[in-house]
Amino acid sequence: MMSMAKDWIGADESAARRLAAIVESSDDAIISKTVNGTIATWNAGASRVFGYDAEEAVGKPVTILIPSDRLFEEANILARIRRGERIEHYETVRQRKDGGLIDVSLTVSPILDEAGNVVGASKIARDITQRKSAERQAALQAKRLEKLDGIAKLIARELDLPRVVQTVTDAATELSGAQFGAFFYNIADERGERYTLYTLSGAPREAFERFGMPRNTQVFAPTFMGSGVVRSDDIRQDPRYGKNAPYHGMPAGHLPVVSYLAVPVIGHDGEVLGGLFFGHDQPGRFTQDSQDNVVGIAAHAAIAINNGRAFQAAQQEIARRRKAEEAQELLLQEIKHRVKNTLGIVQAIANQTFAGAPAAERSAFGARLRALGEAHDLLTRTQDDAAAVQDIVNTSLAPFQEHRRQRFDVAGPAENIGTSNAMLLALVLHELATNAVKYGALSKDFGHVTLRWDQTGPGRRTLRFVWREEGGPSVMPPSHRGFGSNLIQRALAGANSQASIEFAPRGVICSFDLEP
Repeated sequence: MMSMAKDWIGADESAARRLAAIVESSDDAIISKTVNGTIATWNAGASRVFGYDAEEAVGKPVTILIPSDRLFEEANILARIRRGERIEHYETVRQRKDGGLIDVSLTVSPILDEAGNVVGASKIARDITQRKSAERQAALQAKRLEKLDGIAKLIARELDLPRVVQTVTDAATELSGAQFGAFFYNIADERGERYTLYTLSGAPREAFERFGMPRNTQVFAPTFMGSGVVRSDDIRQDPRYGKNAPYHGMPAGHLPVVSYLAVPVIGHDGEVLGGLFFGHDQPGRFTQDSQDNVVGIAAHAAIAINNGRAFQAAQQEIARRRKAEEAQELLLQEIKHRVKNTLGIVQAIANQTFAGAPAAERSAFGARLRALGEAHDLLTRTQDDAAAVQDIVNTSLAPFQEHRRQRFDVAGPAENIGTSNAMLLALVLHELATNAVKYGALSKDFGHVTLRWDQTGPGRRTLRFVWREEGGPSVMPPSHRGFGSNLIQRALAGANSQASIEFAPRGVICSFDLEP
């Protein structure tokens, strides 16, 4: 009998040691406290999460971990624990030793004595800061996409340049986090003479009017010359700042600018159409994310100004021919039609690509948007409803040929393709090239791509395109169809075409037909 008792005692001690080891090695913070809220035990995970050593925490009130604006939560938790209730996965915010705030998920259970009385509580706190940050980033990205969609819709229905540019300025100022923003842009009057206008957001026009237009100083030159983005945490510390008379910096009464961001707006032909400028009176307010958002908006602004200029020139020509009203409506409807087609594709991409809003998908969205924008610019330069296939191919593959030009073998007859299918061709080629760079022939040093097109079908009225990769990693059929493959096949299906994608061991082969 005594031997059996010893065996049971030994088993209990062994189980207790295993439980203690599990608690101590857990990444979660596992602590216990008395019914009065005093910390009784503290594991290594708690030290990692909250920054206190056990010696610093045990015996202290648990409120050392609670921000002052959330102290009411502890009273509620203690009241429920005294009633014997268990609290499951309660998400809240707690405070580290260094004062930093972290998001946590709490599980709180009552501790009972042998008589069943509540004598304390055990808490498991899991650090969910990264997950909550991702959720906040996703919400922020959704708001940004909503703003970008608003800009796109404006371009689709509006050709009045001042209204378009004001909306672009307001949206860019908000998305960048600036206190105030300005858009300086160049236009031509009916005699062809150029002059500069500007829009403001977050500041009255009187704040700028008495200082005149920005001059081509060292700080402004990169923007007005289109040589690049200027972003400074404190423009006053920039070596280019304050070099020009008469002010040698900001004049008295000027809006206070410490954080500074400026992005050139460049048209499809390389002409600098203007610049977006943003300021904040506190340092370090503009991030890479702020810059990327404004660069994306600048691309919309370039399209808006080009469309506005084209519309202005068309109105002048129509006026000279005394057919202003009829031709204006035709031009308006045509540009609306083109831009709406573009924006429909952009919206579909956004809905798919940013469902979870990780950084890789934000980058993918930006790349697809640029591909469509470049194809749209190419179409707006044509005089009719078609563009050369060779031009669409060159524009779509240009970003991928910068360091790999000799690895593309592109050839086909001189053919034109209509507006909607030209946009579709640009999107398909962009997806194929992106996948080749990431996973296919262009991901290796010696891989190459062959693209051919020719007339086919009854009456030879259809163009067949064949994309062939070789020299890359060995290809295996994927276990599931990716977003790029779905995008290609669904988009082509909408144009009454089908894509054949063969995952041959030597490389991917994709063939598809489009009507000219």
